[in-house]
Amino acid sequence: QVQVVESGGGLVQAGGSLRLSCIVSGLIFDDYGMGWFRQAPEKQREGISCITPTGDRTFYANFVKGRLTISRDNAKNTLYLQINNLKPEDTAMYYCATSRYNYCSDNFRVESKYQYWGQGTQVTVSS
Repeated sequence: QVQVVESGGGLVQAGGSLRLSCIVSGLIFDDYGMGWFRQAPEKQREGISCITPTGDRTFYANFVKGRLTISRDNAKNTLYLQINNLKPEDTAMYYCATSRYNYCSDNFRVESKYQYWGQGTQVTVSS
């Protein structure tokens, strides 16, 4: 049984930083690309980043470039998302997902490309 568990969210002031984590079990972690998505209140879930199995390539949505860094530690089956200079519009539930594939591509934001999802971790940014 595959389990995906996010952590690291919280309440933070604008300008602050957070590091989200996602631990995956039940599959061979370094066989798959991994992605981060987020869903703001009353908005659709949107893809924000993807990382290849070895971590050699990363992809970001244009609206977060420069503030986010995705990384992974395959020895720990863990995915990370470092978010800097947080803004109130970053307030959302953040989700980690395992890709169905051993790569990321330019259409990494398509949800159907991901198979297993976590329950999310809430990030709230106060102004």
